Amino acid sequence: MANRTLAAAATILLATASAAGAEELRIGMITTLSGGGSGLGIDIRDGFMLAVAEADGQLGGLTTEVIEADDERRPELAVQLADRMVERDEVHIVTGIVWSNLALAIMPTLANGDTIFVSPNAGPSALAGDECNRLFFNVAWQNDNNHEAMGQHVTNEGLETAFLLAPNYPAGQDALTGFQRFFTGEVVDEVYTQLGQLDYAAEIAQIRAAEPDAVFFFLPGAMGINFLKQYDQAGLKDEIPVFGPAFSFSQDILAAVGDAALGVYNTAQWSPDLDTTANTAFVAAFQAEYGRLPSLYASQAYDAARLIDAAVRAIDGAVDDTDALVAALETAEFDSVRGPFRFNTNHFPVQSYYLREVVALEDGTLTNRLVDTIFTDHGDAYAESCSF
Repeated sequence: MANRTLAAAATILLATASAAGAEELRIGMITTLSGGGSGLGIDIRDGFMLAVAEADGQLGGLTTEVIEADDERRPELAVQLADRMVERDEVHIVTGIVWSNLALAIMPTLANGDTIFVSPNAGPSALAGDECNRLFFNVAWQNDNNHEAMGQHVTNEGLETAFLLAPNYPAGQDALTGFQRFFTGEVVDEVYTQLGQLDYAAEIAQIRAAEPDAVFFFLPGAMGINFLKQYDQAGLKDEIPVFGPAFSFSQDILAAVGDAALGVYNTAQWSPDLDTTANTAFVAAFQAEYGRLPSLYASQAYDAARLIDAAVRAIDGAVDDTDALVAALETAEFDSVRGPFRFNTNHFPVQSYYLREVVALEDGTLTNRLVDTIFTDHGDAYAESCSF
């Protein structure tokens, strides 16, 4: 399978020729395009490529080649793809990774190849703290952050006990750590499920028996779809309120979840109705291009491309100078779709986090709407441990 995937990796070249003598910008897009979680990777690819197209195929003024490959959500394959892109394709930047375990797996390869990694999603705590790397930039959040915001909201609501649920991989562990950092009540149980698990009958029975005031879960993609539907079918939605981060209520899965998601609160650093000029234009352009509302993942990847565009432009296209490109990424100014955005000292975002509610539009489409702001100018808990 790995060899077939490597052989089938697509190369997308967008643009007319740049000015005579200008360099080419080569970007490796390693993301999940098949199997479980592929909706996340597809949204990341589509958001990124929308920004490339809006720049007429020339991020930072350079002809931009995006080399696309499917990691199939397998760490060993992601490492093979990263090695190929560094050694054979000589990419300047790698992006696209969805999953934290894959991000951790490929980082040594990229670091050894002096290749920049701009993550549009995965933000594991290890890469924010002691194992941080000057070549790693996260344009989404540190894994704990959205969960921290929900921990604060549940505390604000006066709910005193909570049942926690997440898959057993780095992002799942970070999720429950983040929630508990700001939740001041009692955690009655902390359950880790298998990554990719789709049947939650046993966990729902545990919740029923525990009788908590609230359930907090982090289950992205198909995992969240199944849990929410099963939780509703079990009759618990009206008995024990369920809360989660944006990933469990993202635009890419709401149609599949259906009414089981209506009225549920979740936290995010972005929402399709966020009132900024850049976001209004992005949502309209994404709908026009792809015929669907963008998800959180698409918004993050769109920002990743715009960040790269600003950084490359700031160094007049000198992308072979890795040190200069790193410095430019640290301070690049661009209009983020989420509003105010800057990098912390560990190359993770400092930004606002919002409370959203799942609602139905007049045509029946499920989406999220802003309710409140939980944090402003919020960074992560690990930056002080990072030293490049």
